[in-house]
Amino acid sequence: MSEEPSVFRPGAVSYLRLPAPDAARLADFYRGAFGWIIRGDPGEPAFTDGSGHVIGHFSPDLPVGGDAGVRPYIYVERIDESLAQVTAHGGKVTVPPYAEGDLWVALLRDPAGNTIGV
Repeated sequence: MSEEPSVFRPGAVSYLRLPAPDAARLADFYRGAFGWIIRGDPGEPAFTDGSGHVIGHFSPDLPVGGDAGVRPYIYVERIDESLAQVTAHGGKVTVPPYAEGDLWVALLRDPAGNTIGV
């Protein structure tokens, strides 16, 4: 029997509120680009990330941070395919893939203007 992922892990990030002037549009982006599960109120939808370890809400009452503040990174297996999904769903690659140690990293803006890394 496999164990379900849990958000209840001491010391781990478990909840995020993502700035979302248009919460429904941003929910569609993260669902399409990264496979997040979206549920709840369309005005402030909730999500579970692709790992099942992080939950949260798209929050229209938060100002978009752009490059300021905390920058989350989403782990992806194939960066080029993931970036193609990002642009197909309304995001914009701002820093193309570059090597960082044993990984390839890129930066993007989601449709709201939040900067995230992959």
